[in-house]
Amino acid sequence: MTTQRPDKPPNSAAREKKPVALENRDDMADGRLFSPSAARNREVIRDVWLKEGVTSGRVLEIGSGTGEHAMAIMKACPDLEWIASDLDPASRASVAAWAQYEGVEDRLVGPLALDASTPPGSWGVEPGLSALYCANMIHISPWVAGRGVIAGAGALLKPGGRLFFYGPFSRDGVHISQSNADFDVSLKSRDPSWGVRDLERDVVPVAGTAGLELKAVHQMPANNLVMVFEK
Repeated sequence: MTTQRPDKPPNSAAREKKPVALENRDDMADGRLFSPSAARNREVIRDVWLKEGVTSGRVLEIGSGTGEHAMAIMKACPDLEWIASDLDPASRASVAAWAQYEGVEDRLVGPLALDASTPPGSWGVEPGLSALYCANMIHISPWVAGRGVIAGAGALLKPGGRLFFYGPFSRDGVHISQSNADFDVSLKSRDPSWGVRDLERDVVPVAGTAGLELKAVHQMPANNLVMVFEK
């Protein structure tokens, strides 16, 4: 689920109805949705993915959004099978439409209506995954969903499999930019259970209990990170 930092805090009406994404998405009439932020970051994320060397096997994406991240990686890695998921019906339709448009529908599973806050055994995904990918989701979800993503990685990845997180994160209690600090305040004004998560204080301890070790942290544009954990 790709997001864009809002310029102003949301009003009370926005708090009552939580958005699917924190940006406007263009509808391309055939079911595909276009995300401006995905257009900006999909190639750099793909390049990190290729650098990490996950080019074959099965991948589960939690919070697939429009599907544009999946398309960029799938097109670069023809031996990957991609299991997409999103709770939003329009996003699931967009992923399927993008897969048909790009000619990779034979390697797409789902998209599933997967709730990361539920136990991984209920997801309908077989163990043995090469990777689990989650972009721009855990800061606009309750932390129980973030913990669920990590638990799912621990349960479903094969030995040596990777968990990829992309998005804004703080480091050891300190935001890496003022824009991220402001974004964190804005998120919490929408929902107190949302917020920019901390790599060392939030993510790494939970990952450790799931049998995952931090392998790499890649600095990305717009003060985002790609974090890679290995089982």
